Amino acid sequence: MSQPSSTTVPPGRYGRTPSDEASTDRRLRLVGLVLGAALVAFVAWAGFSYINETKVSGELTGFTVNSDEEIDVRLAIRKPADVEGVCTVRAQAEDGLEVGRAEFRFPQQDDSLHRSVTVRTMDRATSAELMGCSAAGQEE
Repeated sequence: MSQPSSTTVPPGRYGRTPSDEASTDRRLRLVGLVLGAALVAFVAWAGFSYINETKVSGELTGFTVNSDEEIDVRLAIRKPADVEGVCTVRAQAEDGLEVGRAEFRFPQQDDSLHRSVTVRTMDRATSAELMGCSAAGQEE
């Protein structure tokens, strides 16, 4: 048996040619570069938003049930001194139903406050919960 004298093979018979691989490599590098740039941009945006966000936080430090119509709630609020804070408190009955809700504003020029506020209720409250605090104008 004699071997064919020609060394050419049909195109695509034994895989891709080096020029096809180079084109694919360039395309993959471009896709990786675009996705990497998008990831860096997202991380930068998230970090900038987190750092520049006006933070107002609060903590419920205690409560006293005064009567069937009101409950006193003690709050500790931390905020920038030049920002007005707004905190929402709710009162709950023994069965877990909400019997009162109130929003309180803290315009004081202090960065740390300890205040007692009164929530009016429709029935006897047995507990109070701080729903959250935010800067005035950023309420949800």
